[in-house]
Amino acid sequence: MKKYNVGIIGYGWVATAHIAAINASAHAQVTAIFSSRKLDNAELSAKHGSEITAYTDLKEMLKHPGMTIVSVCSYPYQHTAHAVAAAQAGKHIIIEKPLALSWDDCKKIEAAVKKAKVKTCICFECRFSNQFQATKAVIDQGLLGELHYGEIDYYHGIGPWYGQFRWNTRKNAGGSSLLTAGCHALDALLMCMGSDVTEVTSYDTKSKSKIFEPYEYTTSSVTILKFKGGRIGKCAAIVDCLQPYYFHTHLVGSEGSLLDNKFHSMKLHTNKNAWSTLAMKMLDSGDVSDHPYQAQFDKFFESISAGVEMPLTSLKDAMRSHEVMFAADKSAATGKSVRL
Repeated sequence: MKKYNVGIIGYGWVATAHIAAINASAHAQVTAIFSSRKLDNAELSAKHGSEITAYTDLKEMLKHPGMTIVSVCSYPYQHTAHAVAAAQAGKHIIIEKPLALSWDDCKKIEAAVKKAKVKTCICFECRFSNQFQATKAVIDQGLLGELHYGEIDYYHGIGPWYGQFRWNTRKNAGGSSLLTAGCHALDALLMCMGSDVTEVTSYDTKSKSKIFEPYEYTTSSVTILKFKGGRIGKCAAIVDCLQPYYFHTHLVGSEGSLLDNKFHSMKLHTNKNAWSTLAMKMLDSGDVSDHPYQAQFDKFFESISAGVEMPLTSLKDAMRSHEVMFAADKSAATGKSVRL
């Protein structure tokens, strides 16, 4: 397989995780970085283990020799401009979540990608985690039967001790509890339950703790989803909690249930009075260095070589997840249910 040269837009905390995952892959290497700060080529190359050229001019970086893929790791409010520029330059694109902070901006990215006919990979990398790969296998094997209820919740206190806190507190940067972090849980819920959402109802609130006072938006939300055929789901996005990181999963079907890393299945005749345990690695950290980027990026590089769309985390998948999120935030703001 061809080894791809990748450029990074934005050199912050998440970029370091992307670079490490890309350079650990047998299929790609980082060769260029764009940052508003002046960076030293030799220092970057020594730190990351590949020959890297730094740029402070995005147009020049997009002309970097041999570069065919760009990873957008800038602030969320910059994603639209940077993703559109990369598409117009004919580059395949990795885009960190959220895609953008408005539905209109998401559609601008989609239009640019379609016009340029480039491939995309959106960083809902939790779909590639051991936890959700194992969970999806249990569903696909029919061990839970037909799902009629599911709840997947995101609990992660993003306070001053956390890298993104300094900008994440702003409404025009973090957006909402769903957009800034809970999006992983809502996206995982759609992966498990299906994307045929017909209506959402959402409520939000905020902690009274002084720790989270700097936030300009409500930092806890709960969304109820109605799916075609009558299935229902729930997603809580809580970024103002004081507790360990927790990615709660509970799926209920006609043949059994799954709770985090435990399950019961009538098909397997497991003991209904006690959970059976699945040997899976649970998502237990919000640190980007712990995220399964390499598995996701490897699949993206393979997809480009095969000329096919990225499985699980294509732009099409991400657009649906964002559409549901924006509907949920609208519901919370207006106090009314929103139909899709």
